[in-house]
Amino acid sequence: MRHYHRSLVSAPHRAVFLDRDGVLNRAVIRGGRPFSPRSEGEVEMIEGVEAACQALKAAGFLLICVTNQPDIARRTRTRAEVEAINEKIKAALGLDDIRMCPHDDGDGCACRKPKPGLLLDAAKDFDIDLKSSIMVGDRWRDVEAGKQAGSRTVFVDYGYAEERPVGADFTCSGLAGALAWITGSPNGS
Repeated sequence: MRHYHRSLVSAPHRAVFLDRDGVLNRAVIRGGRPFSPRSEGEVEMIEGVEAACQALKAAGFLLICVTNQPDIARRTRTRAEVEAINEKIKAALGLDDIRMCPHDDGDGCACRKPKPGLLLDAAKDFDIDLKSSIMVGDRWRDVEAGKQAGSRTVFVDYGYAEERPVGADFTCSGLAGALAWITGSPNGS
């Protein structure tokens, strides 16, 4: 039997899983519902998100974007177009990874939120403790995926004209507004 010195064995990581459109960058609103930007040129970061991501990194969290991008399955965007947007966001915010589901509801995959596949796969790859991690999203699918993965959840409420989540642990108006709750400190760092 092997014996490991405590300092040589790393503890699992904590992560903040972040939905993309509506949490990191502005969603394009049509008919009261959010949609993805169509190109890199349409990507606009939400005010305060860059500083919030820096504060979360400084607090020791991995930052992993988990995003449904059904436009690929619907053939209204190419995978290359969506990946270019993802890379722009990842570089701008210093994210550790972006996990993307390219499927639509009818595809029956395990990765499309509200299923927790994107979170579970990232947890395995990055040695993440899901119970000490948080999922932040602006739609019911995000909150449900976080709950199914065993993580705490934050709902960013924009009042979209669609189904609302049930049982989010915290509700706010943007990622910056959730900093203190996520980090457990009054000043958010």
